[in-house]
Amino acid sequence: MFDDRTPIYRQIAGQLREDIVGGLLDDDEQVMSTNQYASFHRINPATVAKAFQELVDDGLLYKRRGLGMFVSPGARERLRADRRSRFFDEVLAPVIAEAERLGIPTEDVVDAVRDRAPTGAAPDAVTSSPRTTRRSSEDRS
Repeated sequence: MFDDRTPIYRQIAGQLREDIVGGLLDDDEQVMSTNQYASFHRINPATVAKAFQELVDDGLLYKRRGLGMFVSPGARERLRADRRSRFFDEVLAPVIAEAERLGIPTEDVVDAVRDRAPTGAAPDAVTSSPRTTRRSSEDRS
């Protein structure tokens, strides 16, 4: 699990974020204790505690005294909203800029995305920007 140059506590926090956004951990679900996590992965409990504290600080976990750490209500939605916003800035903007440099019309980029979209994509297929979402005219019929 821990195989890159990123600090281990950040990798732990990142994996828990993935588990939350992916639906593996639900609102108010208990996560492994610091000691359980440390023992399972054979790492220092202080490293796990640092990761958990980062997630608490980000509002993704909360502590129930004497019971442990739990996923905060709405954590998945907050993570998804953050990632959607970053997606437009970090992924889509460079694609559009490169397409422009190569002389590829925006409509061709949109068509390529549609052609490669998985079948059975979200039933609310939408045209969206980071701040607005509206149904396309095809989806309204």
